[in-house]
Amino acid sequence: MKALSLFFAVMLFAGTAAARQNNSPEQRPTLGQAPEESRPTLGVAPSLGGPTTATIMDARKLRMVRTVYVGMMDNSLNLKLIQDLAKEGPFRAITNRNSADAILQGSCFNSPHLKEVHSEVFLTGRDGKAIWQDVIHQPYNPPPLSKAVTETASLIISHLRESIVVAGRR
Repeated sequence: MKALSLFFAVMLFAGTAAARQNNSPEQRPTLGQAPEESRPTLGVAPSLGGPTTATIMDARKLRMVRTVYVGMMDNSLNLKLIQDLAKEGPFRAITNRNSADAILQGSCFNSPHLKEVHSEVFLTGRDGKAIWQDVIHQPYNPPPLSKAVTETASLIISHLRESIVVAGRR
């Protein structure tokens, strides 16, 4: 009798499992890629150099800037930025703060424990309203601090140029 009830229990269990397998509308998870249309996007095309750290606050004002005054910054970042602006643009650096279209100011701190240079640069209008900003974390040691600051300045100018192109499309 026990064997018969055990047999029926096994058959009942096997029958419900088989029926469940055949009638299951749910889709099993896969490790493949999701379809293209369901992937989240940021709304803009990624840059070739990876994600950018620059942010445009006012695209209209950024398009109108032609001259900038570069304020004092730590680790001589301001001097490197003036040199890069003189070589590559996109703006002309001038020495009179009151006649500049915008002011480029910020900070450049070296962190020996983290072995990086942390720079935050802001472009503001003469009225003090934000136009553009960039945050750079550049490793050093090796390379030496001065080389890391030079590379930071080049990155900032490059991001500024990219931002102007993006602002032109808006």
